[in-house]
Amino acid sequence: MAPAFEDEATDAQIAHAARVLAQGQLVAFPTETVYGLGADAENPLAVGRIYAAKGRPSNHPVIVHVAPEADLSYWAADIPAQARALIDAFWPGPLTLILKRAPHIDPAVSGGQDSVGVRCPSHPVAQRLLRAFAALKLNGQGGVAGPSANRFGHVSPTRAEHVRAEFPDEVAQGMPVLQGGAAAVGIESTIVDLSRVDRGLGPVLLRPGHISAADIARVLGVSPALPDAAAPRASGTLRAHYAPRTPLALATREQLEAAAVGIGLPEDGRTVAVAYTPRPLELDPRLVWQPVAADPALYAQALYALLRELDGMGYRRILVEAPPRTPEWAAVNDRIGRAAAAFEF
Repeated sequence: MAPAFEDEATDAQIAHAARVLAQGQLVAFPTETVYGLGADAENPLAVGRIYAAKGRPSNHPVIVHVAPEADLSYWAADIPAQARALIDAFWPGPLTLILKRAPHIDPAVSGGQDSVGVRCPSHPVAQRLLRAFAALKLNGQGGVAGPSANRFGHVSPTRAEHVRAEFPDEVAQGMPVLQGGAAAVGIESTIVDLSRVDRGLGPVLLRPGHISAADIARVLGVSPALPDAAAPRASGTLRAHYAPRTPLALATREQLEAAAVGIGLPEDGRTVAVAYTPRPLELDPRLVWQPVAADPALYAQALYALLRELDGMGYRRILVEAPPRTPEWAAVNDRIGRAAAAFEF
């Protein structure tokens, strides 16, 4: 049996949440990546509630979460051999596969596309919820549509309290928020498109994550391609995303050293520098130095919680030291690059 997570949801809470899903309502739940805002993936009205709560464009697809024993052919019209190989290697885990959508699955989960994103999370609370929900379905094939549980474009939640702060009205109206401790990965899943293999395309890496392009290449014997103009739309791939409310900009080490002596700092407020390199010996009083891990996995794990914390501290600006442009840092660079893009004019 997997070890219990901090403040893990009880069986009674999970059973109640499964019933809420079956009634077409929303449930927030933990995964190993971030917390999700879930609804019955086969109920277009329920999926619509996700879009309404998040303020999410209806053409921006969501990901269907399934239990380990789910029949993937229920959700996908075609499961190529490469998909099977990745499933065997990485499921349950932080990998989403884009496959051809089965005709009976409503296109609401896909933003109207003929593909569908599916993943099997490894978090024990997520798996317990998915199994409890599937048990309420006549065919046993319950899936939960679950984008990150935050307002569209903002920082994803990695703790239950982040969700409650993001959706106070929904929580006050009875939306369950299942406890599961801090997310172990801390950023969203890797997304690989395999929906066009029959046309000689794929695998295509639509969003980097904890499972790297090198990990995928080791399993498939070929490196995933970068997205092309005809690639399916996928969660979290807009240019501006994952942004705090405080203006955020990327900075080089040289730019941080200039800020440390006051160059470019606003006169009427403080700036915080999020940096993985050592603190300068002297700092202008308007600059606060926030150290972060120089390890990409630890950095990713802490990133969103840190941005949420800094958002509430009254800073005028967040400067984030740009990480190395190496494959190990691809997922972190993707997230903070999209966060910074929200403030580029």
